[in-house]
Amino acid sequence: MTENVDVDEELLSIGAFAARSRLSAKALRLYDRLGLLAPARVDADTGYRYYRAAQVEQARLVALLRQLDMPLARIAEVVDAGDGAARARRLDAYWAEVEARHASQRTLADYLRGRLSGRSLEMYGKFTVDTVDVPEQVVITESRHILADELPAWIGASLGRLEEGARACGGVSGSPFVVYHSEVSVESDGPAEACVPVADEAAARAWAEERGRARGTTVRVEPARRLARTRITKAQVAHPQILAAFEAVEAWMREQGLTYAGPCREVYFADWDAAGPEDPVCDVAFPVAEAKSAAG
Repeated sequence: MTENVDVDEELLSIGAFAARSRLSAKALRLYDRLGLLAPARVDADTGYRYYRAAQVEQARLVALLRQLDMPLARIAEVVDAGDGAARARRLDAYWAEVEARHASQRTLADYLRGRLSGRSLEMYGKFTVDTVDVPEQVVITESRHILADELPAWIGASLGRLEEGARACGGVSGSPFVVYHSEVSVESDGPAEACVPVADEAAARAWAEERGRARGTTVRVEPARRLARTRITKAQVAHPQILAAFEAVEAWMREQGLTYAGPCREVYFADWDAAGPEDPVCDVAFPVAEAKSAAG
């Protein structure tokens, strides 16, 4: 939208404004289309854009934010925030996300460096692996195709919904868990299945039919399983530390001559919100079976 302009106010052509603001004319046209920086006047006959000298500061702000690799949609949020303090808060929120992402990438790089340099055994040595027998249980479930960056929020939300349903169906009868039916990464979307054991199967099926239809909630019987598992802390649940935990379990399975008997899973046995970074909260596990002998 073009701003109202005092007829006596000096205006700059797009070329002159581009030179003063250190933005190209092409960028100015793009920012105009996106609503980031509208010209003060557009000539109705020629379509030429004209800017006020006072708009140079906003143009330079947009240019500087782009140097932070800030997406245009986030720049619009900063520009539209109003006063300087509100704009600074929007910038702080964006930069906190950037630093969190970079921290995760640094951790992943360290993890990959260990793998590539042959230090995998050192990483695995900090995990204690054993087996546990889990009886048959009825579970209420919610499945979703999802990428890794969306996974933590979805796990918390889906298990919360299912636990609420289970409380209406006789109560939660075991530790909630998440099953990965295929890889979940930045490129592979699973699916993942959130599961909560429930006491009353009939009530759970009725609840899923009435309340869970919109999210594809189902009820099924999870068979009795033997799990090879290692227990990890809240801090270790973060990616990629959790990858090392799964690989440690797989390495132990190979040593013990165990074979895969189902998809891998995370079993959440503790109160996540109440737990500190070093508190055990989760078992990473694989269903296992004894390897068949050559004679068998």
